[in-house]
Amino acid sequence: MSLILTSPVFTNSGTIPKLYTCDGDDISPALQWSGAPKAAQSFVLIIDDPDAPDPKAPQQTWVHWLVFNIAATTNALADDASKRGLPRGAQQGLNDWKRATYGGPCPPIGRHRYFHKLYALDTMLADLREPTKAQLLRAMKGHILAEAQMVGMYQATH
Repeated sequence: MSLILTSPVFTNSGTIPKLYTCDGDDISPALQWSGAPKAAQSFVLIIDDPDAPDPKAPQQTWVHWLVFNIAATTNALADDASKRGLPRGAQQGLNDWKRATYGGPCPPIGRHRYFHKLYALDTMLADLREPTKAQLLRAMKGHILAEAQMVGMYQATH
């Protein structure tokens, strides 16, 4: 069985609803997963956009949300978990707005891809405080048992 990541609010390669973007309420979307390896001790979620600032001439991957130390017994995050409360023990890292919270899609131009990546790890990570994506990836190195991904699309209306 392989790790599978889904969302009840958008399909893989589908459009992310406005509610979850800067044009809406900017809340984190509900996500669900299944098929975790038995040896998994925790999960990490990374949401980023490789099309920033312009999909026709991308210059960087923009980080929207980092969540780590999600307990292995967890198989979902509810709508607005970033603000309403993550599962016990889960922590948030710094996004590219320098905030330890969810920042929804807000592309300045064009239709962007938002990669939602879930990693099953064989450990709980040390308290990293509010790590950047690079710091989180370094801490995960050698501990990834499985990964799953889904992509959401969004084009701004602002």
